[in-house]
Amino acid sequence: MPHAPLPVAGALVVDDRGRIFFQRRSPQRKLFPNTWDIVGGHVEPGETVAEALAREVHEETGWRMSAVLGVVGEHTWTGADGLDRHETDFLVKVDGDLGRPRLEEGKHTEFRWLGPDELAVLDDGDAMIRRIAESGFAVLHTLGI
Repeated sequence: MPHAPLPVAGALVVDDRGRIFFQRRSPQRKLFPNTWDIVGGHVEPGETVAEALAREVHEETGWRMSAVLGVVGEHTWTGADGLDRHETDFLVKVDGDLGRPRLEEGKHTEFRWLGPDELAVLDDGDAMIRRIAESGFAVLHTLGI
């Protein structure tokens, strides 16, 4: 019997210069090893998407989500583990030292802030993250940020 896709919340963290935060997944990760990614993860049972978004931002960076600026988009995808996921991505602002995120030990190895003209960096992995980034910058543009 097919299962419903696992819900996933993604955060495109935006700084005051209109750049978006990306972090590199460690080579040991099962899904998308050693590729650039946005902040995010699975929605836990009993948790809303908004709660998952705030939790994932804090767990993966140490920052606190302060505002949701808008929805970037939704898409369904199948991971290398064969499980379907339904992801909703949001543009968010955070509180904390943006120059010193607390990357999750063993899960992420480095970070970068990228502007819309720097997205070629993301081309070393799955094309999905580049499409999400482009959509994020398009939404930022419509918001005048």
